[in-house]
Amino acid sequence: MTEPTTLITGGAGFVGCNLAHRLLAQGRRVRVLDNLSRPGVEQNLQWLRQQHGKLLEFVLADVRDAAAVNQAVNGAQQVFHFAAQVAVTTSLENPREDFEVNALGTFNVLEAARARPVAPAVFLTSTNKVYGGLEDLELSVQGQRYLPVDAGVAASGIGEQRPLDFHSPYGCSKGTADQYVVDYARSYGMTTLVFRMSCIYGPRQFGTEDQGWVAHFILRALRGERITLYGDGMQVRDVLYVDDLVDAFLLAEQNAQRLKGRAFNMGGGPRNAISLQDLLDRIEQLHGQRPAIAHDAWRTGDQRYYVSDTSSFQRETGWQPKVGATEGIGLLFDWLAARHAQRGAVAAANATAAVAAGAH
Repeated sequence: MTEPTTLITGGAGFVGCNLAHRLLAQGRRVRVLDNLSRPGVEQNLQWLRQQHGKLLEFVLADVRDAAAVNQAVNGAQQVFHFAAQVAVTTSLENPREDFEVNALGTFNVLEAARARPVAPAVFLTSTNKVYGGLEDLELSVQGQRYLPVDAGVAASGIGEQRPLDFHSPYGCSKGTADQYVVDYARSYGMTTLVFRMSCIYGPRQFGTEDQGWVAHFILRALRGERITLYGDGMQVRDVLYVDDLVDAFLLAEQNAQRLKGRAFNMGGGPRNAISLQDLLDRIEQLHGQRPAIAHDAWRTGDQRYYVSDTSSFQRETGWQPKVGATEGIGLLFDWLAARHAQRGAVAAANATAAVAAGAH
């Protein structure tokens, strides 16, 4: 009899490799399916292999390949489906690819799970973008942040009762995936659960301008590069440290039968809400100098305010985020700064070696 396995699609990515590491450290077998298309993820895969050896199984494949997905799901007791196209900007440039990865890829995972004699539980990471631009939310400016005029929303954040309003091809494709996962619990009795995620950050994140903005801002600052703010920089998000997210995943797994068919908003909540300007202030504290800034126009679907109301998941599981934004940003800064220094040292050594070789 084969040992129980957890499948993580997109498992070499930032969130996936952090979950894989936690499971593997517990002695659990993990199968990672990833197409390794995102910059930096091969480093995450190498790290997992170095840390955990044969407990880790890797499948080089794409979720758009239904046959490969079906084979990868075989023998899995649960599936954490993280593989996705993750950027609004990319979805606007190539909506067909966005749809195929996010909507069709999720459908492939669900159908592969449904085809098993005993369907594994399926956990999907969705997005706050399923709630659209939140244009009806009346906001005021307080300091360098937008805040809701409604005191209840300001205190608690955006709850799951908020109507869905898919905005941008990315919002549509992730929203489609979100609703398929919810419905497979209703239509087929499968154990499925959705996390509508806000901004996750932490070690092993290689942020870009389009996704992973906390890491992106820190990386630009460390390299002495200019950061572009789209809009005025007062837009607010709740940030959640990745270890706290992994805790939430494990609680969801433990309570999956009771919670199946539900979608939960997941983020740091009002206590961990920061604006882009707030992050620049924190980077200045950590780095000793303020990053250079450029401004550009607002981007499609960019919510001026989004903070998760996580009270539903907290009531159901007792989960609470443990790492505050100030502490967590410091931890990520230290991790990225150490990598930056190490790479600088390697580059300097290589340059010295090249000069020496040229002297001969």
